[in-house]
Amino acid sequence: MTKKRFFYVLFFIMLIAVFIFVLTKVIPGFGDVKLPVLSYVKPFSFTDQNGNRITEKDTNGKVYIAEYFFTTCKGICPKMNTNMKKIHEEFNKEKNFLIMSHTVDPEIDKVEKLKRYADSLGTSAENWHFLTGRKDSLYYAARVSYLLDDPQNNNVKIEQQFLHTQFLALVDKKGRVRKLYDALKRDEVEELTGDINKLLREKSTNKNL
Repeated sequence: MTKKRFFYVLFFIMLIAVFIFVLTKVIPGFGDVKLPVLSYVKPFSFTDQNGNRITEKDTNGKVYIAEYFFTTCKGICPKMNTNMKKIHEEFNKEKNFLIMSHTVDPEIDKVEKLKRYADSLGTSAENWHFLTGRKDSLYYAARVSYLLDDPQNNNVKIEQQFLHTQFLALVDKKGRVRKLYDALKRDEVEELTGDINKLLREKSTNKNL
């Protein structure tokens, strides 16, 4: 290759690179890697820390994180919710974003206790719901909707079950689980923040498309 041809090739490569860069700035979402669809969230009905009934209809058109915890946990839960609080603060003014924190211990975590727990974190009930309800319904959602535990564990008597996981599910505006994250790993939490922004830019159309 002659020197003149080399510079022509180099020039065109740089031109293409600049063109792609401009597109990423002008067109929202251009160049983003699409997240796969892992599952669809099944209908649910739970009660939040303010005694409000929350169903899948309240999440329509919103991006949200689903997590599982319990208020008396001294291990992974405080670390998880410290990270969730940072995300909550970053997206606190985003009307199309929610955090849905489900208790795994509804016998203990009644509405009043969830309210005290939420208040201790200084959260906003508008976009961070601490949820309680029937144990079998909570666990069904974790395993079948959010893929946070093996569905085969539902075969054990519900009284003998205790779900404990540090994983989170990211759900898009159409009620589809798009990715799972380890809430205790800084790099995955940072990745989660970026993916939330990606999903917020996605258009909200028919849930089943």
